[in-house]
Amino acid sequence: MAFDILREMENLRREIDSAFKGFGVGNYLEPAFLPGLSTGRYPQVNLAEDQDNLYVEILVPGVSSKELNLTVMRGVMTVSGERKEDAHAEKIWHRRERGLGKFMRTIDLPCEVDTDKIVAKFQNGVLFVTLPKREEDKPKKVSVVAK
Repeated sequence: MAFDILREMENLRREIDSAFKGFGVGNYLEPAFLPGLSTGRYPQVNLAEDQDNLYVEILVPGVSSKELNLTVMRGVMTVSGERKEDAHAEKIWHRRERGLGKFMRTIDLPCEVDTDKIVAKFQNGVLFVTLPKREEDKPKKVSVVAK
């Protein structure tokens, strides 16, 4: 993969943010939903792989599938969206731990994928994404010949 200055700058920013996390007031002022490219941990993500595919599970409870955007470009998957408040309910809140608003999360993929064959399904507040690996990124069996 070619050197990408923007990706390297974003990785450096994440490392610096991670290094200073916990100093001062720490996570008390960190919002659940951050605008733009965020280092936040929302939505929570699982990333796994087998020989042919990458599998991503993204937890987005309370978010409509219509409010989700998913993009994959140059080894980075971005999921963004918005959790909106129920407009029909007038409530007096006693505790409110789940945030509302826009969010964005970027995930660095461990290999390049075939973007024409990506499949995304949304069920019970979980977005399931299957990303087929490009043929050149799949493991190859090499025959060993004795001489």
